[in-house]
Amino acid sequence: MDDLNAGVAVITGGGSGLGRELALQCAAAGMRLALADVDDTGLQQTLSMLPEGTEAMTRRVDVSKPEAVEALAADTYQRYGAVHLLFNNAGVAASGPTWTTTADDWNWVLGVNLMGVVHGVQSFVPRMLEGGEPGRIINTASLAGLSSVPGSSVYCVSKHGVVTLSECLHHELKTMRAQLGVSVLCPAFFKTGIAESERNRPSELANANPLGEEYAQFVKAAIEAGRLSATDIARITLEAVVADRFYILPHGGAVKQVETRMRDILELRDPTNPMPGAA
Repeated sequence: MDDLNAGVAVITGGGSGLGRELALQCAAAGMRLALADVDDTGLQQTLSMLPEGTEAMTRRVDVSKPEAVEALAADTYQRYGAVHLLFNNAGVAASGPTWTTTADDWNWVLGVNLMGVVHGVQSFVPRMLEGGEPGRIINTASLAGLSSVPGSSVYCVSKHGVVTLSECLHHELKTMRAQLGVSVLCPAFFKTGIAESERNRPSELANANPLGEEYAQFVKAAIEAGRLSATDIARITLEAVVADRFYILPHGGAVKQVETRMRDILELRDPTNPMPGAA
């Protein structure tokens, strides 16, 4: 994927944050876009920001619903006939101690963060394989998918799942010598709207962790303090796609944090708290 011009990029969570920045940079590279989100207003705002002449379609899609993602895939292939970059990017977050998490917390976060990726893979990868063109699947995980953050067990479980799913998919595609590559994106805190993801939480899954607010405030503060922007993360991601790189860790301290966790495991010692200042 060293030439993105005229290719087709599918981006879930394209109505804000990283998804929007990926859309802008893919469009700047000459790609055609299929953007999905549950936020119609956000999608229209993204459309209005694209370079003049960009070919783009938008769909309201709840990625936790397999039929919605399947419809997105069908519509995308009907319009463009191919997909070259699949960004399984939509994500939400919930905070609080593990013992007070609710079933709704788990169903909502895993439904979007993990099953959204599963549905993207199941609906698009068979079509991409059949098309026989070079392409790449980029799954948005998090540094929380390579570490264990207090007060974020629901989120961490979902993102650890995305990492191992991506690794399995990489091995499978390599074994069959497919022209499809895989990347897993694992950023630390950066300025995005995920701390406000409760705004899109379904009413039927509204029973949230009663002790979540203190942890959520810590996350919001960490996001605001982030040195990298969504624009930076999108740029680094596309550079990694062109370079055919699997692990994408945009933040400088991420590798050290992962190394510490690996040492904990290899030396059979207690896990090191990656966020000692957390609530």
